[in-house]
Amino acid sequence: MGKLLAVLLLSAVAFLGVYVVAGQKDIGLYSPIPKIFGISSKQEVANGWFPKVSSVSADKNLDDLNLSAKSALVVNYDSGEVVYAKNAKEKLPVASTVKIMTALVALGNKGLDDTFTVSAKAAHIGEDSMGLSEGEKVTLKELLYGLMLVSGNDAAITIAEGVAQNELAFVDLMNKKARSLGLSDTEFINASGLDEDGKVQYSTAYDMATIARYAWENFAPFRQVAQTEHIVIGANANHKEFDLYNDTNLLTTYPGVKGIKPGFTWEAGLCLVTYAENKQSLRSSALPAGLDGKKLLAVVLGSDNRRGEMKELLDYGFSYYGIKVSHPALDL
Repeated sequence: MGKLLAVLLLSAVAFLGVYVVAGQKDIGLYSPIPKIFGISSKQEVANGWFPKVSSVSADKNLDDLNLSAKSALVVNYDSGEVVYAKNAKEKLPVASTVKIMTALVALGNKGLDDTFTVSAKAAHIGEDSMGLSEGEKVTLKELLYGLMLVSGNDAAITIAEGVAQNELAFVDLMNKKARSLGLSDTEFINASGLDEDGKVQYSTAYDMATIARYAWENFAPFRQVAQTEHIVIGANANHKEFDLYNDTNLLTTYPGVKGIKPGFTWEAGLCLVTYAENKQSLRSSALPAGLDGKKLLAVVLGSDNRRGEMKELLDYGFSYYGIKVSHPALDL
């Protein structure tokens, strides 16, 4: 009887061990084995939010604003309700707003304190730069400030190479992430958003709003970086000092704007993705707490005046919900 009990007990332990191992992927454990290029297989958060555009070609309230932008969108951050849409599903180049996805992929695969070495390619990529030099070692957190505040192409390449060993492999991760978010109208060719001869890089206002919303909702470091107006990253044994100011339009002049990212190339024109939140000037006692504020995501692509047109879009979006925003710094 004692032997039978021992056998049964050992069988139960063995079965339990198999069950736990088989269920690891369902309880959020990280695999000790990298997927590729040293990338840890962190569990992804599924995306369940999209702008509620009724059809591919749907415009909404188009006659209410006269915008030069080829495409524009204002959407409720919480509900996905579309307040205004102009060619929201048109595939267009989106310039450095691509870096929102660069940051998203990096945060999903590496830690903020992970250190990357600046390559010759990154140091000499050109155009917008945080001022990296070949051989410097910088953390992902430091690179994110250079990426988002001053749109550093050197930061973008350093991140790409640090995450996936080379930019091509990183771009593959960017495109896979877009598909995993449920997006089919976006194709990345690099981590910076720069134009490349003979290659087409595109997205849509609809897709960029979805990507921005996912990043803002799921990554606190992304929110922190995007809202930073100015930061000095002190010199240390690994790198020089970096003095970075945020170039995002309206961040310091339109109340409630928290970020996210502007962009420009000659092919894409002026682009801007913006997150903003504001409350009613006079809170109604009939409204339960928390229901008097609105959060908006707005996108302009191919604009001649992204600053002015984003102001118009935000004014329109907040007024749609009965919120009047005073912005004297913009009305001079």
